[in-house]
Amino acid sequence: MTDLADMPLRAVAAKIAAKEVSPVEVTEACLARAAETEPKLTSFSLLMADSARAEAKAAETEILAGGYRGELHGIPVGIKELYDVAGTPTTSSSDVRENWMAETDSASVVSLREAGAVILGKTHTHEFAYGIVTPRSRNPWGEDHIPGGSSGGSGASVAAGSTYMSMGSDTGGSIRIPAAVCGVVGLKPTFGRCSRAGVTSLAWSLDHVGPLARTVADAAVSLNALQGYDPRDPGSVDVPKEDFTAALGKDVKGMRIGVPKNYYFDRVEPGVDSAVRSAIARLEAEGAILSEVTIPYADQIMAMEFAICLPEASAYHRTMLRESAHLYEEDVRTFLEAGEFVPATTYIQALRVRRLMQAELAKVFEGIDILLAPAVPAAAARAGAEVLDWGNGVEEPLASVYVRLSAPANLTGLPAIATPCGFNEEGLPVAFQAIARPFGEATAIRLCDAWQRMTDFHEQRPPR
Repeated sequence: MTDLADMPLRAVAAKIAAKEVSPVEVTEACLARAAETEPKLTSFSLLMADSARAEAKAAETEILAGGYRGELHGIPVGIKELYDVAGTPTTSSSDVRENWMAETDSASVVSLREAGAVILGKTHTHEFAYGIVTPRSRNPWGEDHIPGGSSGGSGASVAAGSTYMSMGSDTGGSIRIPAAVCGVVGLKPTFGRCSRAGVTSLAWSLDHVGPLARTVADAAVSLNALQGYDPRDPGSVDVPKEDFTAALGKDVKGMRIGVPKNYYFDRVEPGVDSAVRSAIARLEAEGAILSEVTIPYADQIMAMEFAICLPEASAYHRTMLRESAHLYEEDVRTFLEAGEFVPATTYIQALRVRRLMQAELAKVFEGIDILLAPAVPAAAARAGAEVLDWGNGVEEPLASVYVRLSAPANLTGLPAIATPCGFNEEGLPVAFQAIARPFGEATAIRLCDAWQRMTDFHEQRPPR
């Protein structure tokens, strides 16, 4: 019998709904998996075993009494360390906030609790989400490799089987990067789709929150619960709620896929390039219509990302940096100090160019339904590495490598889903990302779900 901890969220939810298993059994399976894998992975900053068991028991009682709330009821989930969970520390995986206690739940946690989810614990982030390594955690596919970041603990916990879904945040790729390198699904919604209230900010105009899960279908179920307007979040957009599961189970016939002829394939590892191009060819064979597209302002994307992210992050941390600079990790402190020197004119110019890019990319989407490209340029780097050697005398800082292909969707606020599409020569996961027009999550879900019904990459499990 397949271990409960290795099953997708929806499959376990069906068993709970049919009363074949109880939330208590499911939670114990996840806690057992965490006990097995955590000594190697350290994906959790806080494992909340006692409260999780109590929540699971309460869910069991409610379900047996006929009060089943839906597919998240009784499902163990992880919460990124940036999110407030009442009565627990929100450390942001930093010594700066070692004793920072949350008095109330973040908006996402409130939504998950209302859906009946069991909070299994808090997952590690790169300190204050300002990095792509998550140095306190490791990748289930290789303990000497990074789990990506900044939602590295979330990606690792889902891949390892200790959670069915874990919350992430994405400012420059921090949902999609760990999803890609850990072999799971990462869904970054449209900017404003999900509330960020109660989540520690990195750069407010780039920050998104969303789920990492084992399948696209699992992510769709999660997004159903997480979506919604919230006046406490100044970026929140009041749009009607959708049932994203309605996009599941469809084919790709007639879908217009845009394949970038610049930027996204310019500098990627051969294993990534071949896997993504093979996926595109397979989708075309299934009836999708391909067309080459040009990414506007490609030569300014990284300059825009950093010109906006650095000063916004430094503004948020200004007081803490002056009071507790010695408690920050060196890499994060360096970025925060650098942000203090970005001129206001540079920041404003970056905001202007971003608006131009958004307008030009909207024109691109007039001729396509979805943009398909590599999620990240490379599979998971080895822990401790600071640069990626491209083998032609060119070295690139890891932060630049992993953010480069995910940043456009942050700058434009477009929804994007990272989905497993193969493995490189070392057996490490590779992923593509599907980017849709604003509030077009359902389109991306349709394509990525169809891909997962055509393939079994998402069914592969890391060695234990």
